[in-house]
Amino acid sequence: MHEIGVRETVQFAGFTFNWETLCMTWLTMAVVILIAFLATRSLKLVPSGWQMVVELIVNWLHGQIDAMMGKSGRFLAPFIVSLFMFLLVSNWLGLIPTLSSPTNDLNTTLALALIVIVMVHFLGLYKKGMHYVAHFFQPTPVFVVINVIEEIAKPITLSCRLFGNILAGEILIIVLLKLMPIWMPIPAVCWLAFSIFIGGVQAVIFTMLSMAYLANAVKEEEES
Repeated sequence: MHEIGVRETVQFAGFTFNWETLCMTWLTMAVVILIAFLATRSLKLVPSGWQMVVELIVNWLHGQIDAMMGKSGRFLAPFIVSLFMFLLVSNWLGLIPTLSSPTNDLNTTLALALIVIVMVHFLGLYKKGMHYVAHFFQPTPVFVVINVIEEIAKPITLSCRLFGNILAGEILIIVLLKLMPIWMPIPAVCWLAFSIFIGGVQAVIFTMLSMAYLANAVKEEEES
């Protein structure tokens, strides 16, 4: 059973790497790729199995993208779907006692949040140019300070929310498994089921907030 908060590190080229987080991240990516392979290896007109599950997720996310970003945001669908699948698998991976979630490491969640925020500003400048910069000075130029602070806070709150919830869930599962007798598994099973639900909810929240931020950068004025 792994220990929450205790991380194996390795040194390379003067940098310190969290070996456990790296391995779990690679495992998560491998699982996502495997799911994509299973869902697309024999496509059917009437989906079943993995194809049905993945199509339900993709269709739901496409609907959310159209609702939040409009037609101008459809090119981001591959990124949004990949982000959601990675978060979902990653959050659930730590529910296996011998494994840990990559998202129970603040480095992972902060990196994901920074990717989203960098994309927001890059796409905003690319699509709207100086009009995107001008919105930081609205409704009056004084508000630029508040708007800049808000932009700095976005990746912090986005990452800490996900990190805190996943870490807390894993800690409580391990505590329950150690405290509960082997013949009394009901509390641990109930908390495991609740953690599965929370992991899914956190993946949805992170993805929805990411889409909301991206919508500000790519959504056209006539679609607002």
